[in-house]
Amino acid sequence: MSRLDPALAQEIVARTMRIIACNVNVMDEGGTIVASGHPERIGQLHEGALLALAQARTVEIDGATAERLKGVRPGVNLPLSSEGRIVGVVGLTGEPGAVRQFGELVRVTAEMTLEQARLTRLLARDTRLREELVLELTRTETPDARLTDWARQLGIDLAAPRVAAVIEIDSSELGVDAAFNELQRLQTLLTTPERDNLIATVSLSEVVVLKPVVERAGRWDFESHRDRVWQLLARMRIESPLGVRIALGNYFAGAGGLARSYRTAATTLKLGRQRDPDARAYFYQDLALPVLLEGLHQSWQAAELARPLAQLQRADARGQLRETLLAWFANDMHPGRTAQALGIHRNTLDYRLSRIADATGLTLEHTDNRLLLYVALQLDLTRPA
Repeated sequence: MSRLDPALAQEIVARTMRIIACNVNVMDEGGTIVASGHPERIGQLHEGALLALAQARTVEIDGATAERLKGVRPGVNLPLSSEGRIVGVVGLTGEPGAVRQFGELVRVTAEMTLEQARLTRLLARDTRLREELVLELTRTETPDARLTDWARQLGIDLAAPRVAAVIEIDSSELGVDAAFNELQRLQTLLTTPERDNLIATVSLSEVVVLKPVVERAGRWDFESHRDRVWQLLARMRIESPLGVRIALGNYFAGAGGLARSYRTAATTLKLGRQRDPDARAYFYQDLALPVLLEGLHQSWQAAELARPLAQLQRADARGQLRETLLAWFANDMHPGRTAQALGIHRNTLDYRLSRIADATGLTLEHTDNRLLLYVALQLDLTRPA
């Protein structure tokens, strides 16, 4: 560090003065007092510290010497080192013979505090750089040499297969500080025991996770990932008051796969929330078709697909035929299960399907017509409000 942080210096003063019964000052590399047990001395130049800095050694000052120096009282002044260089001085006020025994203890305590702060800064910087890399990977279809080198410096192998998950957080009932603390707890849960997750906090309401892909027989083991999502949700219910929804995207191999995986996860979350707002987990494999159709809403193809449904709506004032069509597709077009789900007789179902065919002009015995109606319903169910 190039300069002593005054807040950190005051922490050193407070910590050491709890151990010894004398005043402690901390001076920066210019000899100015930046922290002290006597606040009125902060900002004063300490010539004893200048001597310790110039000579790079402990300087003891008795009463006679103190009278000849500016801003100095009797005591012991010891240089402080950080990252191999002197960054300041710590001084103990009192007769040298009385405080000398505490000098080395105070210096070691102060340097340990500086080192702890340095490591914390490095960890925070590493975490921030990893988060920025994750966000960049979710936006970039073609990772370049810059991204590859960035990842290498952070010890991340971009060739390792990963799949994206998006976690939506409901912290509305918590204050900002409480929400932040719970967000940190969530990050801990995401890194224990799965230590290879890459995590980025987008906001207090969204976290992106790039998870290592679990493979079985050379293929992506989706069911294993599904189980892990449910396990995380179970742990969250026990350990945190945060309400969360998790959406798992699809896995794509090769360059740009993470960006596509993230898009499928984000769209899966959006559509899953629309269809089942009470659910806690959504999976691309369960919503693949509506996710893939999501980008079609404003196209001429979507307008053409919607035309049979508009015709059906004109012939279906009460919505009974639409309900029947949805149930028919939900039961894989099986007449017996569909009739049972609707609580109607098979003959009634056949009559309604006949009316649907007449209203839409589509013969339901033909696979293409069934597909047209099914896709049109999927688009309609996910149409923006």
